[in-house]
Amino acid sequence: MFTGIVEERGSVMSIADLGDAARIAIRGPLVTSDAALGDSIAVNGVCLTVVDMADGAFSADVMQETLRRSSLGRLVVDAPVNLERAARVDSRLGGHIVQGHVDGVATVRDITPTDNWTTVTFALPAELARYIVEKGSITVDGVSLTVVAVDNASFTVSLIPTTLAHTTLGTCRPGDIVNIEVDVIAKYVERLMEGRLT
Repeated sequence: MFTGIVEERGSVMSIADLGDAARIAIRGPLVTSDAALGDSIAVNGVCLTVVDMADGAFSADVMQETLRRSSLGRLVVDAPVNLERAARVDSRLGGHIVQGHVDGVATVRDITPTDNWTTVTFALPAELARYIVEKGSITVDGVSLTVVAVDNASFTVSLIPTTLAHTTLGTCRPGDIVNIEVDVIAKYVERLMEGRLT
C-alpha cells in the first residue's frame, strides 16, 4: 500500500525486453536507501517488486499486462519517474490509500497556469469516469490529488508549485499519457451494490 506522496523523482537507467515482460532499472537513491529484495516501490503509481539493487538503483520485472495497461510500456531510458516506498503503518497517511494497481491511463488535455497553481485537465476512458467524484481522491502517475471537477469524459486537478517542482507532473504537456488509479473504495461500493441489485 502507498499514500500517493511522491518521495523522489528518479530516472530510468535501462529497459531490457524479456519477451513477455521487461526488466526496468531505475535510479532512486532515496527509495533504495533502506530497500531490500522483494520490497515494493511505486513507479509512476505502479507497484513493482525490487528484484535487484546496486549503487542507488533498483531493478523490477514488469509483466506484459502491466506494460499494456499502464504507461510503463512507453518509458524510455533517462525518462523521469515518480517514486514512493510502500507505506509504513507507524507513519502519517499524508495522501490517501493507494494500492499501486493502475486502473488505466488518461491523456493530458489542457494545462492552465495561474499565479499560485496550475490547473490540469485529463481526458479519460468513460469506464473510469464513474469512479471519480468532485473533491474525491485520485492518483495520477503515483501522485495523490484532489479532483476539482469531473464529467463523463474528463477530470481536472489543481497542482501547487511544490507538486510541479517535485514530481513528473511539472513537465507534462498536452497529449502526454499518465497512469490513473481511482479510489478503491468506489470500486468496492460498486461491487457490493451489484450484489444487492441482483
